[in-house]
Amino acid sequence: MTLYDRFGRPVTNLRISLTHDCNFRCFFCHREGQHFNARLELRPEEIERIVRIASRLGISKVKLTGGEPTVRDDIIKIVGRIKPYVVDLSMTTNGSRLKELAEPLAKAGLDRVNVSLHSLRPEVYRRITGVDMLDVVIEGIEEAVKHLSPVKLNMTVMRGLNDDEVWDMVDFAAKTGTILQLIELEAPREFTETRFFRKYFYPLKPVEKKLEEMAVEIRERRMHRRKKYFIPTDYGIAEVEVVRAMHNTVFCANCTRLRVTSDGKFKTCLLKKNDLIDFATALRNGASDAELVEIFKQAVLMREPYWK
Repeated sequence: MTLYDRFGRPVTNLRISLTHDCNFRCFFCHREGQHFNARLELRPEEIERIVRIASRLGISKVKLTGGEPTVRDDIIKIVGRIKPYVVDLSMTTNGSRLKELAEPLAKAGLDRVNVSLHSLRPEVYRRITGVDMLDVVIEGIEEAVKHLSPVKLNMTVMRGLNDDEVWDMVDFAAKTGTILQLIELEAPREFTETRFFRKYFYPLKPVEKKLEEMAVEIRERRMHRRKKYFIPTDYGIAEVEVVRAMHNTVFCANCTRLRVTSDGKFKTCLLKKNDLIDFATALRNGASDAELVEIFKQAVLMREPYWK
């Protein structure tokens, strides 16, 4: 059984925020669309239950996010409890704890990882993240490559900050055997005219055009119809993806994701407001699986493309 929204889009992916807390201070962070201070985080057994129910509804892929998911001291337990119900279990992390956690996470069932890496220059990295941990994160990436596959690098490209590092990052991806994801700065419609957005937004369409010209091979992913470019470098072939969500109707028309907030609500879209559907209250008040399935269905029917 697979759930479809009113626009014919199947829901096959669950993106679960495990915590609102983070040990970094990235100045542009969208906090997974959660603009609140969540204290009542879902417990491991609650996360397991919602993933188990989701798996019966055709959801086979789960991504764990935050905040920073590795600041939870029960992260290994969470991974181990939900892996039996999914085909693909991944995590987005800032990489600060990957050196020590990559192997135990892999043993618990984590398949792959996305590491936020917005710069290779210590001073720029510090300016973006608010911490001086570039060396620690690079060591974590090197450790992750030994145990998880693939390891993806998420680089949010920002004007005047790191837009001149794109090709250095392509080389770094080839050198480390990782996949590079170049990401446009995202914001709701009402923020696109703000001084902040105009200052830092860097359109990736010209970069994608150049990648297309350079690529020895191009493939298309089902999710968001994103293309994968295979780029020759001095260090071998680099695999590069471009995430252009802003004003992109194709991106939204092919979204298969439902979000879960750290305090137990379904969220239909990163950029939407007033789209939260509480399931934690029902779960904690003894709701049956059938009742939780109905809340799932309600959330899926609320989904609609943001850019259309």
